[in-house]
Amino acid sequence: MKKQLLLLGFVLLGFAIWAQKKTTLAKSVAYFPEAHHWEIKAPETLGLKPDKIRDAIAFAQSHEIKNPRNMEVNHYQTFGKEPYGIGIGPFAERGEPTGLIIYKGYVVASWGEPLRCDMTHSVTKSFLSTVVGLAVDNGLIKNVNDTVYHYVPPIELYGSAVARPAEDYGKPELIRPFDTPHNRTITWEHLLRQTSDWEGTLWGKPEWADRPSANPAEWTTRSRNTPGSVYEYNDVRVNALALAATSVWRQPLPQVLKKWVMDPIGASNTWRWTGYRNSWIVLDGQAVQSVSGGGHWGGGMFINAYDMARFGLLSLHKGRWKDQQILSEKWVSQALTPTTAEPTYGYMNWFLNTNQKLLPSASSNVFYHLGNGTNMVYVDPDHDLVMVVRWLDNKSLDGMVKAVLDAF
Repeated sequence: MKKQLLLLGFVLLGFAIWAQKKTTLAKSVAYFPEAHHWEIKAPETLGLKPDKIRDAIAFAQSHEIKNPRNMEVNHYQTFGKEPYGIGIGPFAERGEPTGLIIYKGYVVASWGEPLRCDMTHSVTKSFLSTVVGLAVDNGLIKNVNDTVYHYVPPIELYGSAVARPAEDYGKPELIRPFDTPHNRTITWEHLLRQTSDWEGTLWGKPEWADRPSANPAEWTTRSRNTPGSVYEYNDVRVNALALAATSVWRQPLPQVLKKWVMDPIGASNTWRWTGYRNSWIVLDGQAVQSVSGGGHWGGGMFINAYDMARFGLLSLHKGRWKDQQILSEKWVSQALTPTTAEPTYGYMNWFLNTNQKLLPSASSNVFYHLGNGTNMVYVDPDHDLVMVVRWLDNKSLDGMVKAVLDAF
């Protein structure tokens, strides 16, 4: 009996070692594209139905958003109608409906102009939350539950008049974006989850003027919500986070992103992350632009679909690229954690499919980086799938996802 138990023990131990080696091997053979090259494989060689992939591409091309391709014209037909809605950052003419389908790391389909650098609007927010995550991973921010107020010193605006006019006598010369009784209670976590209810004006845009209430009487008079209690998608507050992160890093955020993320994942050298023409500050004796979290008033990330797909692949692998943990797995887990205030939103701009409302054809494990346009980086861990879709009608997002999943 003892011999039998001993033999069984050896068998179980051997099986455990085999299983562990198999898991390790599976991780080690995951395909990650090299810089300047991304291997293409025919869908059928990976077990996908090529006719269904062709149908998905046709669907994307036939459901282009109807908005003007000129992003400045589009702005003034949409957000430009808001109070203080004038554009203050660069806009650009966008390209054709574009996309990539990445399965098991390989490009199995592409359409449109995937090498074209276009505005990606609020997908920019996912890059912003990533540089905040890097600040946490590197100890520059000790804890996301720390109040931001203690990390951000008074800030000098660049380009201020050398000789101040008489009407400015006695007025503050430095801005203190987190120095009000309410704003002092806001944490990094609140800003990342868009639950801060930050109050104030930044770069000429009052927070109440972004998607303003239908009742003008409450624009400047309503009581503030306790931070963490109410979700409100608001680009002024996103830009306040970008300014705070710039203060923490003490360098332009695009440089941080390039060094820590985009270069290691082999992204091109053509992406650009811009702010506004008036969002310049003095930092350590130099003029530095505080970038924006999207294209609401212009600016944000200008990037091609391949670079977006690389970021999606990094997201799929929980911050890992080959053998390097670029963004900690803990941070990615936090970014994918819902809150009571908004169960479909993690950290900006990691949207969760928890209720399957926007994407009923996809599983609840799916998440996506989403921006106006519509721009979407779809990440599906169940299918080892990343998809970039650009300039698709928002109402057709689920149809596009369903069309691709039909290929499995």
